[in-house]
Formats: sequence, C-alpha cells, structure tokens
Amino acid sequence: MEPTRRPRIKICCISSVEEAQMAIRHGASALGLVSSMPSGPGIISEEEIAAIAETIPPPIASFLLTSRQDVPSIVAQQRHSKVNTLQICDRLLEGMYQDLREALPGISLVQVIHVVDRSSVEEACLIASSVDALLLDSGNQSLAIKELGGTGRVHDWELSRMIREEISIPLFLAGGLTPANVQTAIDMVGPFGLDLCSSVRTAGALDEQKLAHFFSQLPVSA
Repeated sequence: MEPTRRPRIKICCISSVEEAQMAIRHGASALGLVSSMPSGPGIISEEEIAAIAETIPPPIASFLLTSRQDVPSIVAQQRHSKVNTLQICDRLLEGMYQDLREALPGISLVQVIHVVDRSSVEEACLIASSVDALLLDSGNQSLAIKELGGTGRVHDWELSRMIREEISIPLFLAGGLTPANVQTAIDMVGPFGLDLCSSVRTAGALDEQKLAHFFSQLPVSA
C-alpha cells in the first residue's frame, strides 16, 4: 500500500461507553474491544463488549479482539457482540478466512501479525490476500503464556515498512506508540492507521488529556 501521512487512529482496550464516547470525541476512527486473552490489558466480558458496541455509531469501526483460533468460536463471538470488524490476534488454525466471510458477510477481517523477524514479513504477505487489513503488533506467540497484544513494546519498524510496501491492503501499526515517537513511526512505516492503548491511559483508564496530546502530535494533513 502507499504510505499514509495522516493515519487514522484506533483506540484499543475500550472498557465502557464513556471511554468509547471520549475516544470518538477526540477523533478516533476505530475502537478496540478486548475479549478473553491469555495475557495483556483491557479484557472485558462479552456482555460488556456487546453493550459498548451497540452505542458505537456506524462511521466508527468497532473491533472485537479475539484470541480464538477456530472459525465457529469466532463466528459465535461476532454474532453475540455485533461488532463490524474482527481483529484476529492469533493464527487461525481451524477453518479458513473464506469460511468467516461466508458466515459473516459484511464483517471486516483484520489479522494481527506479531513482528518478530523476517519470517513475519513472509507471514504477512501470505495472509494479506485473504483479509481486509493487517495489524502489526509486538506480541510473542511462542511464550508459555502467549502475548497477543498490549505489550507497550516497539518492534522493528523496518520490518513493518517492508510489509507495508509488499501488500495492497490497509496496515495498522501497534506497539509502544507514544506522542514522542509517533512522527517517527509515520515517517518510517507510513501506516494506514495507528493502534493505541497504554500511551493514552493513566492507571488503566482512558485519559482525556493524554488523548488530546497524542492527537495534537499528528500531522495536520495527509
């Protein structure tokens, strides 16, 4: 994809209707709702996810973060939550993306790639033709307790740029983004969107001042 100079912003780990409204008010284009994960912040119940998703207006993408790896379970989660986007945080092991498309017409599919080395570039390029977007994060699926996001770590953005240059679908960048490094991230990677969590929170709660400060650091125009 071509580089983006004014990326869209996704605020992850939304935990309440009030947080969702705050993020939208400051300019978020997408909101992330975290279901059960082996580790990491922001996990809420599926009942809470459904209640928050119901209040998100149609122009805003509602992302369900799922750690499930089989199509039937993922389909059931989406049908319960009514989100418009699935963020698949681990590798799909049972079933195929096409099965998800047939079961959930109109629902966008975003696959997370945890960037660890050059094999991540190959993985991203193989999957790109099957999904609507990729999200590059800094987790580690090889640990005894998997990290599937929310690490607050920066990965190798050179690899992220290589992935962006090789694919034709939108790419979101996650992992350790802050007001201090966001311009560097945009310059190096040129992602379609940025995915934020810890840098806009205080003691786990979405912080309005930090949100405003982050948005103030974005380029004025594309």
